[in-house]
Amino acid sequence: MTMKLNFLSLILGMGMLLPVAEGRTWTSADGGKTFEGEMKSYDAASGKVTVIFPNGRRATFAQDKLSTEDIAWLKKNGNRTSGGKSLKIGELPDELPDPDGEEADMSKPVQVYILLGQSNMLGFGKPSALQGIAAEKYPYLVDDADAWTVRKDVRNVFVMCSGNSPAKDQQNDWMTIQRNVGPEIGIGHYVGHVTEAPVMILKSCIGNRSLGWDLLPPGTEPYEHGGKTQPGYRGTPDDPGGDTGGDMSKGWYAGCQYDGDIAAAQKVLENLDKYYPGAKEYEVAGFFWWQGDKDMRNAAHYERYEKNLIQLIKALRKEFEAPEAKFVTASLGQTKKGSKGGDGQILDAMEAVAKNKDPELDGKVKFVYSHPLSKGGSSSGHYSGNPETYMNIGEAMGKAMVELLQGK
Repeated sequence: MTMKLNFLSLILGMGMLLPVAEGRTWTSADGGKTFEGEMKSYDAASGKVTVIFPNGRRATFAQDKLSTEDIAWLKKNGNRTSGGKSLKIGELPDELPDPDGEEADMSKPVQVYILLGQSNMLGFGKPSALQGIAAEKYPYLVDDADAWTVRKDVRNVFVMCSGNSPAKDQQNDWMTIQRNVGPEIGIGHYVGHVTEAPVMILKSCIGNRSLGWDLLPPGTEPYEHGGKTQPGYRGTPDDPGGDTGGDMSKGWYAGCQYDGDIAAAQKVLENLDKYYPGAKEYEVAGFFWWQGDKDMRNAAHYERYEKNLIQLIKALRKEFEAPEAKFVTASLGQTKKGSKGGDGQILDAMEAVAKNKDPELDGKVKFVYSHPLSKGGSSSGHYSGNPETYMNIGEAMGKAMVELLQGK
């Protein structure tokens, strides 16, 4: 221990700036020295942090040797795996078997999938309507006694807030049918089946939100449409280029719901053990996006959808420090390919992003065409509560994610 502390003291005392490694720049408590290194581990109880330096050596020291910004970062990210842990992804059978009831291998980091969007993603499928058809159409959902099966290797977490106000827990349990059916059921079963590590399905969203306004991501700039300037991230109609700083006391601003949904998801990950008992570290493996009902009614939003969606993907990867995280999006169930309305333009935008050859997107984004999977109704009417729509689209999104993880 003494040798490790002396090693760190030498670095800080000499003001050495080591070559850039896969990690971050750390700053001493007095702010006068910096060094590069990758966090290996952090014990919040004792305040001890272990850092690996570019030359392979490591040091363990007390957090009070670091800046307040570094300490805040540790408390937020300390249970995140240091990365580089490749996980085997299995093959999907033609028909999923019932879950085996076994717990996951907790020596591996929890694989987190974050679900975002609006009422589509919320899910309004009626469990009572699913009970009678599950054995035939989704047999992995029920056991021999016709009771709902439970996956003990997939955690189902749902948090919700309005704007950037504090979120409330809506669900925190193992994956099973307990409330309205949403796409997370199909997603969780398909991703969970092929993953050897524990899985968390983390849904953070609320209804009636648009990508072009409420969910506008960081990095978006003001733009002109129809002779009017549309706000950029954290701007307002009266001050499109301004920055509210996330202050809702000044009223709703562009990206207000984005800020809230991301903060809610991050809060879950900061308290990992509360939401996945026994878990100590995690990786954000992917994102799911099912949205568009509100944007399709505003030309300024649906004409900008492709650009905003690309920025959303980049912003999410940055927020969760997951540059390789995969992304799956699905169109509105009522929209047919070739539609010339706002809904059709959103479908086209989603498909274009999935085909984009930008190195940041190529091979990391998939699009699900939902119309053939929908059982009628529309997104604005929550598909009349038909659980098959939510199950079919959830399964398709889960399969798409598996293909991305397999490199297909």
